[in-house]
Amino acid sequence: MRVEYREEPCRSALNRVKGMPFDWSLNPYTGCAHRCTFCYVRAFEARADRPSDDRYGRSIRVKVNVADVLRRELARASWKREAVAVGAATDPYQPAEGRYRLTRACIQELGAARTPFSLITRGPMIRRDVDVLAEAAGRAKVHVSFSVPTLDERIWRATEPGTAPPRRRLEAVRVLSEAGIDTGVALAPVLPGLSDDPALLADVVREARAAGASGVWANVLYLRPGTREHFLEALGRDWPELLPEYARLYAGRAYLPASATEPVRATVRGLARTTWRPRRPPIAPAPEPEQLALVV
Repeated sequence: MRVEYREEPCRSALNRVKGMPFDWSLNPYTGCAHRCTFCYVRAFEARADRPSDDRYGRSIRVKVNVADVLRRELARASWKREAVAVGAATDPYQPAEGRYRLTRACIQELGAARTPFSLITRGPMIRRDVDVLAEAAGRAKVHVSFSVPTLDERIWRATEPGTAPPRRRLEAVRVLSEAGIDTGVALAPVLPGLSDDPALLADVVREARAAGASGVWANVLYLRPGTREHFLEALGRDWPELLPEYARLYAGRAYLPASATEPVRATVRGLARTTWRPRRPPIAPAPEPEQLALVV
């Protein structure tokens, strides 16, 4: 698939977020070449009158000046070093990062400003940046989450067509963990009738723990308008027998009730407890140097 990369400067780097476990988001790219069929960002694209179907991911905006803008924003007197989530909307380690290195530059700026951040990705390219992640972790709290919904090859190929194989992601978890980077694994999203099989969940949790994941958690698929249409179309191509069940489960709603999601989360929590193993403690931020008062 041919992808167009549009080099466009940005006016702001940090975006204020409400109702989430982080205060700000940072996305060096807009649009994602991974093209996951279940991507929730498709819903926002549809609301903005941008393509959310198979055209999504064919045009990527590259915020070529994002690190410079970020440096200025972090230097403001009003900046309180609140938590920043990197990659909340688009994967910061999609293929474009190999050329542009914007995520790497942003990590360096966040570390220099002693700003805590989390990063979520499906891209094993992050192994390249172990050095700057370790340096940042020595100055502020850093957490990396790898999204690994399943190890099943058919499900992965059909639902995450532009991503690296799940086991390559787990190898990256191992590399980061051994370097002292606090790294967890998210089974997200778990797909009802596909990847929610207990045996498949157990495979991911077991291998995530073996790779050194500090934590493992799960989230079940939600389908907002925009995402729903594309996902169900893709589901109809690969698993048409599941369409009636999805029509029932998601009738009139985007989120499944706790009665449907909690058993999956409870299963993953239980597996995470039983597969826990000692691991290298992550790098802890060093205390800030104290400014000595001058006595005249």
